[in-house]
Amino acid sequence: MNSKYTPLFESFNLGKGIEVKNRLVMAPMTNFSSNPDGTVTDAEITYYERRSSGVGMVITACTYVTANGKGFHGEFGGDQDELIPSLSRLASAIKAKGAKAILQIFHGGREVPPELIPNGDVVSASNIPSEGEGKAVPRPLSEKEIESIILDFGETTRRAIEAGFDGVEIHGANGYLLQQFFSPHSNRREDKWGGSLEKRLNFPLAVVDEVKKAVAEHAKGPFIVGYRFSPEEPETPGITMDDTLSLIDGLATKELDYLHVSLMEFWSKARRGAEVDRPRIEIIKERVGDQVPIIGVGSIYTADDAIEALQSGVPLIALGRELIIDPEWVQKVEQGKETEIVTKINKDNQQQLDIPDPLWQAIIHSPGWFPGIE
Repeated sequence: MNSKYTPLFESFNLGKGIEVKNRLVMAPMTNFSSNPDGTVTDAEITYYERRSSGVGMVITACTYVTANGKGFHGEFGGDQDELIPSLSRLASAIKAKGAKAILQIFHGGREVPPELIPNGDVVSASNIPSEGEGKAVPRPLSEKEIESIILDFGETTRRAIEAGFDGVEIHGANGYLLQQFFSPHSNRREDKWGGSLEKRLNFPLAVVDEVKKAVAEHAKGPFIVGYRFSPEEPETPGITMDDTLSLIDGLATKELDYLHVSLMEFWSKARRGAEVDRPRIEIIKERVGDQVPIIGVGSIYTADDAIEALQSGVPLIALGRELIIDPEWVQKVEQGKETEIVTKINKDNQQQLDIPDPLWQAIIHSPGWFPGIE
């Protein structure tokens, strides 16, 4: 290995006696490839096995905690005990390759396709649709329903424990339900779940508490709990960097094992509510300090990209699209073959890359999301 990249392969202690073998994480990415009943497919297992061999930790695609939270066609579920064997199969496949297996749990809220959920009943914090044509107008959740969904996050955490996962990541990013409650764009409530910034924090923090409660009750050993968030929203009103710093302050009190910053570009700069000439990740790291480890992500394609990101002080670096393009990315760096890393996907290489058909179709028809296509 080129000594320049040695820091990427140092182990990292998440606390509780949990050690990750290196600083590289597979980012959670929707693959659209599960069975209609919410179970994982053989193609998904192969896809994850191939990409679990090098990284220290794999965060799965999101799994819905309740039936009306299903956000994608071909998404695997965690909302009922009958799905525990399916989840166990996925956890075992990842862990067998030497990586920690983290199940990302979520509710899609107003972003769910109506045809995927019972009675097409799209719900959110308020009756505000996402911006854009043809977006469903959601029904505001009642307080009783909110409390029920909080419990659902705990129940899915229990299933993750029973399935053998090493942890869960609470998905509070990318415009889904937890973010919808935190956002002044989507949350116009006037009760305990909305209004002031502090009240908009109540739902995501209640979910964290319930997940941690489930871990305390059901885990027989150390179990990782992380939280993923998007630092800003483009909408007005919307989440600003100032709002995000308040979210971080709230999360930092919860003794989480990591915070995962969802960014398309690792070094992207703040839009508003903070110094706009500074990278968001830098502002966030400064605010967090040493309270909780951070995972950074976003357009890291080469070994030099990864080491530069690590030098920002963020201890864990997630690889997303790059692990789809080159499943052996980590091994190539480790073996001193970083110049052989592939950074553009060849449209003829689906079989060689073990990419399931639905994901492959999404890639080749989504140049905006997946620019590395040739």
